[in-house]
Amino acid sequence: MPQLNWNDSVNFLSKLTFRRLWNMVKVYSSYHLAKCSKKNIQWGMPISISFEPTTSCNLRCPECPSGLRAFSRPTGMLQKDFFRETIDQLYKDLTYLVFYFQGEPYLNPDFLNMVQFASSRKIYTATSTNAHYLNDANARRTVESGLDRLIISIDGTTQEVYQQYRVGGKLSKVLEGAANIVRWKKELKSKTPFVIFQFLVVRHNEHQIEEVKQLAKQIGVDEVRLKTAQVYDFEHDPNQLIPSISKYSRYRRNADGKMQFKGNNQNHCWRLWHDPVITWDGSIVPCCFDKDAQHKMGSLQQQSFKEIWHNPSYQHFRHQVLQSRKNIDICANCSEGVKVWG
Repeated sequence: MPQLNWNDSVNFLSKLTFRRLWNMVKVYSSYHLAKCSKKNIQWGMPISISFEPTTSCNLRCPECPSGLRAFSRPTGMLQKDFFRETIDQLYKDLTYLVFYFQGEPYLNPDFLNMVQFASSRKIYTATSTNAHYLNDANARRTVESGLDRLIISIDGTTQEVYQQYRVGGKLSKVLEGAANIVRWKKELKSKTPFVIFQFLVVRHNEHQIEEVKQLAKQIGVDEVRLKTAQVYDFEHDPNQLIPSISKYSRYRRNADGKMQFKGNNQNHCWRLWHDPVITWDGSIVPCCFDKDAQHKMGSLQQQSFKEIWHNPSYQHFRHQVLQSRKNIDICANCSEGVKVWG
C-alpha cells in the first residue's frame, strides 16, 4: 500500500467502497492469523496489484533486467483488451493498481488508455517512469487520464552523475517532463497525479540528496522519496553502487568484513496476501522481486484470477514463506523491512 500525504490520502479514501473496505479487513485479518499460527490462512481478494505494461525500456540501468536486456522470460507489450478483461474480474475488490513491474510504461502505446479505463472503475492508479516520454502531449494526456500517482526516477541532479546509473538517459528530459506534468496540472486545475521524485541513493549520487530536494521544490514536485538500491552481487558490488552512508544502504559489513543484507528475514510477507504481480502476458507471480517470473502461480490465459489466487501453488508458496523465508531465492534480497527514506 502507498505512503500518502494529506491531499493524496483524501484522494485515495475517495476510491473506497464498503466492499473494498470489507475486503481489506478480510485480507489484513487473515494475514495476521497466518503470521501468528504459521498456517496458510488467506481470505479475500488482492487489495493492490502490479500490472506490467511492457518489458521494453529505452535506458540501460546496470541493476535492471530490462536495462540489461537480460530476461529469461518472454518480452512484450500488455494488450488493452486483456487488461480490461482482467480488471473487470478484480475492480470491485481492488483499491490500488500499480502500472509497473519491469520496463518503461510509456513505451506501450495503449498505456494511458489503460490508466483511463482503471480510473473509470474508481481504482487508485500509480506508475513509475524515467520521464523521457513526458512531452507536452503525453503530459496533458497523463493528467487527463486520471492517473493518481506519478513516480519519476531521478538519480542525479547533474547529467554527469545522473547518467552513471541511468545509462543512456538525459536529465534535461526528466526535468522537462516533470515540469510539463506540473504545468498541465495547473492548466487543467487537477490535483492529480501526485508527483514524486524518486532518488535511488547510490555511492556516486549520495552527495546530491539535498540538491534533489531543492530541485523538486523549484519545479513544483509534490514529494521526494529516497530509495535504497538493490544490488544483486552485493558481496562484490562490481558497479560500486552501495552507498557509504549506512542508513541509505540495504547492506552492512559483518564482523568478517563481508557485506551482508540487513533486511527482513522473518518468516512472513504481507505482499503475498494483498499485492500480486501480473506480467504483460498474464502470468501471476508472488511479488515484484520475481523479475524473471520464475515462481509462476498460474496464467490468466488459462484460468480466472480467483482460481489462481486460491490455487495449490499459491497456498504452497505462502506456506513456504511462513515456514522458512530464507530458503526462497527471491526473498534473499527483498527490501521489506529496509526503510525507504523520505
